[in-house]
Amino acid sequence: QVQLVESGGGLVEAGGSLRLSCAASGSIRSINAMGWYRQAPGKQRDLVASITSGGTTNYADSVKGRFTISRDNTKNTVYLQMNSLKPEDTAVYYCKMAVVARFANGMDYWGKGTLVTVSS
Repeated sequence: QVQLVESGGGLVEAGGSLRLSCAASGSIRSINAMGWYRQAPGKQRDLVASITSGGTTNYADSVKGRFTISRDNTKNTVYLQMNSLKPEDTAVYYCKMAVVARFANGMDYWGKGTLVTVSS
């Protein structure tokens, strides 16, 4: 079984910074793409940023230049550094990983989410 656990969310003033982490644990053989998504109240869950196993990154237009995604393959962890936060960044942030588990086919796993609140 594979589990993803996010951390680092919280309350921050506009213009501030937060760093989210998401660590995978369990019977993992390899992890391909990793990503961060967010869902604001009453809205759909949208991609924020993703990173391939080779390190290629992709960002939503709304966060380009402010957020940075990175990964540590030795720790099965993905990070999201969020700078210059805006009230519209307020949402529950979820990580997703494409995991190849031992004795199983590859599939996507999701964390349970961490709340980020940006006050104006």
